[in-house]
Amino acid sequence: MAREPGRRSFPRRHPILTGLAVLIVGFVAWSSVNSYLHRPEREDIAPVEATRAIDHLQPVAAFASIPDEASRSVALFNEAGRVIQHPRCMNCHPVGDRPTQGDRMRPHEPWVTRGPDGHGAPGLECKTCHGFTNFDPSGVPGDPHWALAPADMAWQGKTLGEICRQIKDRARNGDRSLDDIVRHMAEDGLVGWAWNPGGARTPAPGTQQEFGALIRAWVSTGAQCPA
Repeated sequence: MAREPGRRSFPRRHPILTGLAVLIVGFVAWSSVNSYLHRPEREDIAPVEATRAIDHLQPVAAFASIPDEASRSVALFNEAGRVIQHPRCMNCHPVGDRPTQGDRMRPHEPWVTRGPDGHGAPGLECKTCHGFTNFDPSGVPGDPHWALAPADMAWQGKTLGEICRQIKDRARNGDRSLDDIVRHMAEDGLVGWAWNPGGARTPAPGTQQEFGALIRAWVSTGAQCPA
């Protein structure tokens, strides 16, 4: 058919190429939305500009007025539970094979699993991203012993009483005695990271010294557990 003088002609669109273009545009749009939804939270990347006020734990002396030793022991553990059930601790004690992160305990990004020994799957071990110290420019936390707690030490989804009984059970606590538990809670460097988490993450309540003192007093009063 002859083209009318002065009228431009346009090439006929190829249906396959048009479909591919639509798919590409859709994929780019989906990637942008997905990246936004999974963007790092401010708690992960923003450095703390000012010294954060410490939310102190109650001292051991605050429980001295409880006359019954068993009740005092339970009260001490309840106070220590403010640390144990804090996201800084719970994120590394998941029920499944994938850690959580952030104060909202969202699934870890990127997707990682505990692997055969809690240090990540071969080829994507924890040390691939996590160094010996916190790296504030990217918000990636770090410690020389960064790893997940063993699967039989999972705490997420459990009551404080259930966690307490688990902590005392040598079959589920890494074969630790109660004295070992005290040393672990009061002195372990990775446990101590909870009070120095980097970025704008919320530290665990109190200090490691306050926490260790509560655990020590809990053990000395019979290591009783909440119901």
